[in-house]
Amino acid sequence: MRLAVAFILAPVVAAATPFDGTYRQNANAECALVGADGGALKIEDGIFYGVDMECRMTRPVNVVSMDATLYTMSCSGDDQIWTERAMLMNDAESDGIIMVWDGYAFRYSRCAETGSDTAEPVSAETE
Repeated sequence: MRLAVAFILAPVVAAATPFDGTYRQNANAECALVGADGGALKIEDGIFYGVDMECRMTRPVNVVSMDATLYTMSCSGDDQIWTERAMLMNDAESDGIIMVWDGYAFRYSRCAETGSDTAEPVSAETE
């Protein structure tokens, strides 16, 4: 309970990251559907919107000799709150990103800009 209160009361500093954009979860993902299965993921103003969850990307640390940044991810979703570290880097082979969580690495392709500005994250409460 204390963690939940601390998370709610923590100051929010929204700032763009070099990874801001909308990304496909897989090759057939619907870019206009953010935060739902079969849709897309979005990073905007320091918030990562995943499937039924969102994470505030805080405490960025540049990774030495890599085009990568390590973030503290303060996440909430499915009535839970947790904190983990994640590393994001630009994909050297495409216009996407690679996201590494402890033990897992994901490659996401960037969605086309046309129409992506209308993609709104799906709230877990509305489903």
